Parts: sequence; C-alpha cells; structure tokens
Amino acid sequence: MVLFGTIVNGLAIVLGAWLGVRLKHFPFEMKETVMKAIGLAVIVLGFTMALEGQEFLLIIFSLAIGGVLGERWNIEGKLNRAGNWLERKMKRQTEGKLAEGFVAATLLFVVGAMAIIGALDSGFRQDHSVLLTKSMLDGFSSIVFAATMGIGVMFSAVPVVLYQGSIALAATFIVKWLPEEWLDLVISEITAVGGIMIIGIGLNLLGIPKIRIANLLPAIILTVMLVLIYSQWFN
Repeated sequence: MVLFGTIVNGLAIVLGAWLGVRLKHFPFEMKETVMKAIGLAVIVLGFTMALEGQEFLLIIFSLAIGGVLGERWNIEGKLNRAGNWLERKMKRQTEGKLAEGFVAATLLFVVGAMAIIGALDSGFRQDHSVLLTKSMLDGFSSIVFAATMGIGVMFSAVPVVLYQGSIALAATFIVKWLPEEWLDLVISEITAVGGIMIIGIGLNLLGIPKIRIANLLPAIILTVMLVLIYSQWFN
C-alpha cells in the first residue's frame, strides 16, 4: 500500500496531539533524551539505506553537484522564508492558540527533507521505513507541541497526509515510465542518496553542527539523470 507510511504518519500526529493536550507538563530532560535516542535510530536507518547503492561514484557526484546547486539556489533559506510568510499570513487571518499550534506543527512536519525522501521511498519501493521513523519523531513532537499550544497541532496531520501522499503517488507514476532494466539501479541509487541525507538529519537531531539538508535535495533529481545517462551509455 503506497500510502501506508503517510497514513501512519498522520495518525501518529493525531495521537500525539491528543496525548499532549492531556499532558500539561513535559520535562525538558525527557524531551531531549527521547529526541536524541530517535536521532541515533535515524542515523542507523540512514546507514542501512546508504549501503544499498551500487555505483558510489554516481552518489558522490550527485551529492556534490546537488549541494552546489542547493546552496546556489538557497533552498533551505527559501523554505524557511516560505514558512515564515505562511506563519505571518495565517496568524493575521486566524487568531488564538489553535491557529498557532496548527501553523507551527505543520511547518515542522512538512518542511523538511525527511518528508520528501520518505514519500519517494514509499512510492518507488513500497518501503515505508523512513516515514515510519518520521512518524515516531512527529508523534513525539506533537505531544510536546500540543502540551504547550493546544489541540490545533492535531489538525496539522491533514496537510502532512496531503503533501506526502501526493509525492508518494507521483513516484509510483514515475516508476511506471522507467524501463525495468533501469528501474532497479535508479531506486538503489536514490535510496543511497536519501540514506546519506537521513544520516545528516540524525546528526542534526543529536545537536551536532547543523547540516543544511534541504540544500542537498537537488541530488535526488541529479541521481535519476545520472543513472539514466550511465545506463544508456555505459551498460
């Protein structure tokens, strides 16, 4: 089921928010310990994905050029500015804690590389490991958010499901267009590139100097292009 990971992600947010509304006090030490534990698990997941690559030079080249393009275009900065714009706009249109919780949680759960990589993995491979891991992160975060911002956090599950579900469904159509002899290589290399990005996300969760993961997202498109060129000319 292509949307399994996305649906679980949405349910985790709803359940977490429901629990958070009932838990008014949430110790900072507990939050820090749990988030870092999940960060370690994210790194392990990233390593297992990264090791699925077959042509490591293509992976390195995709990440290097993708990083150059991402920094040139400042993707992470644009995402942050878009998030800030959305937050200001919604705060003007809607008042109260419900809107504040909804906007803050939506930005946290939607704007990020893990949502894109996880949804692509669901669509390409029917593998929901990334989104299930993200569900744990989002579920725990929604407990913390809802405990301080209220029930509005629960409604952020709707844009999360729509956003990730759309990417996953689009990926299934892309798979149908690719010749079968190219498909395995494309999937393995995208998985490896995504795995390296997931490792970066895990390191960010551990508080290690921040890696601008969103600026590496062009590497995913480059990986597909390079694999198709490689398959056509060198195989």
